Amino acid sequence: MEAAGYTTLTRQTGLINELQVLAHNISNASTTGFRREGVVFSEYISASRGEESISMAHANVRHVDLSQGALTRTGGKYDLAIQGEGFFLVATPEGERLTRSGAFFPSAEGTLVTADGFALLDSGGAPIPVPTGAKDVSISKDGTMTADGVPVAEIALWEPENPSDLRRQSGTLIMAQGWSPVASGTILQGHLEESNVNTLSEIARMIEVQRAYEMGQRFLDSEDQRQKSVLQTLGR
Repeated sequence: MEAAGYTTLTRQTGLINELQVLAHNISNASTTGFRREGVVFSEYISASRGEESISMAHANVRHVDLSQGALTRTGGKYDLAIQGEGFFLVATPEGERLTRSGAFFPSAEGTLVTADGFALLDSGGAPIPVPTGAKDVSISKDGTMTADGVPVAEIALWEPENPSDLRRQSGTLIMAQGWSPVASGTILQGHLEESNVNTLSEIARMIEVQRAYEMGQRFLDSEDQRQKSVLQTLGR
């Protein structure tokens, strides 16, 4: 295959990766706390003396969009939304993970957990206890949880040390190489943050990518027919 064919194939692979990411974003447009992903295209150019350069495109790197999602009031006692920067920290069997999904529930063990049973962690890395028998449970904007006016825990917000290293594990869980406390974000009790996916924008981009892929496929088909024609002519 000539250089033009290899170049087109690398581009097609990248476009397929982007289509998969776009489809995943669209399917999670209504998932609480979901962060949309994008694909980063990179280009490798190789040139030899006396020959034309060859450009190879790759799209194997994903990035997580950290923009704010819309906030919805639910009134739930343990529904928490982050306004501004930061993530909640939860404990999973694979290790600690970041998330913006704040729909928490009291577990049988008496701690706050996600719908998947992962414990919400406080500023010291310990599970958040659920006050038992308290008539009034309040969570302030700085994360202080009080039961009948008595402080019982502090829900901390964290930020990744390198946002470009964020990787999605599953659902709304995000992996990071490291994180540190963030002071700029605030916690809103009785609210949930919606997905930050703009469905119309994702669909529009999907159409663009599909058209680009179809154009590349037509080029590969045309190139294949051209080479077959050349071989047939030489074989006569």
